[in-house]
Amino acid sequence: MSRSMKPRLGTLISALAIAAVMTVGVAACAPVGGGDTGGTGGSSAPSAAPIPTGTSGAADFDGGFLTVGSGATVVDVYFDPMCPICGVFDKTNGAQLSSFVDDGTITLRLHPMNFLNRLSQGTEYSTRAGGALTCVAVADPTKTLPYLTALFDDQPEEGSAGIDDAALVKLASDLGVSDISECVTTQAYGSWVQHINDAALAGPIEGADIPKVEGTPTVLVNGNSFTGQVNDAKGLAAFITAG
Repeated sequence: MSRSMKPRLGTLISALAIAAVMTVGVAACAPVGGGDTGGTGGSSAPSAAPIPTGTSGAADFDGGFLTVGSGATVVDVYFDPMCPICGVFDKTNGAQLSSFVDDGTITLRLHPMNFLNRLSQGTEYSTRAGGALTCVAVADPTKTLPYLTALFDDQPEEGSAGIDDAALVKLASDLGVSDISECVTTQAYGSWVQHINDAALAGPIEGADIPKVEGTPTVLVNGNSFTGQVNDAKGLAAFITAG
C-alpha cells in the first residue's frame, strides 16, 4: 500500500466505524471501562483555576450547563468535543435544535465533558474546547450555538492533538466574538468542565430517568432519555415535540 493511500483508507475506516456503531444502536463515545466513574473518567489532571459559581452570560456554573433559549421543554445535551459520535449528532440535529431555540420551543442546556482528553496526545483538547465554548458563552451568549457548530465543523480526529488555542480563539473571532485569548490560554473554565465531567459520570442526575451519564452524546428531554439513533433527526424532533 502506498503512503498516499493511507490517509484515505484511515478516513474511510473511521467513517465505516461510525456507521457501524450507529447501525447496532450503541451510538455513544464511552469513558474508560465503558462507564468508569472513578476519578476523572480518563481525563487529564484538572485545571488549577477555581471552579466558578453563579451565572455569567449563558453559563450557569452552579447548574453545570450553558443555557440557550427559554422554552418550556428542557433539552439537556452531554457531549465531549472530541467524540466523533457527538459530531455526527451535531451535524444531524444542530440546526434543528437551534430552530427550536429560536421559535421558543425549548431551553437547550449544554454540558461539555472531557473524558476523551486521553485521546488528544496530552493536549487536553476536550477540556480546552469545552472551556473555549464557555468563554464564548460568557462573552457573547448569542454565539454559543454557532461556536459549538464551528467546533464540530473543525472537529479533530480521536488520537490527534486537536486544534491549538490560537485556532480555538480564531473560531470565536471569525464569529465576531470579542477577544477570548486570555480566557482560552489560561483555561479559565477548565476546572468547571472537569467538574461537569466527574459529576455526570458519577451521578446522580437530578430529575433524569438515568442515574448517570455512561457515554456521549446523552440527550434528555424533560429528564427523559432519547434512545434513538444520533442521526435520526425526525425521531429526535418527534421526541422533543411530544415533551
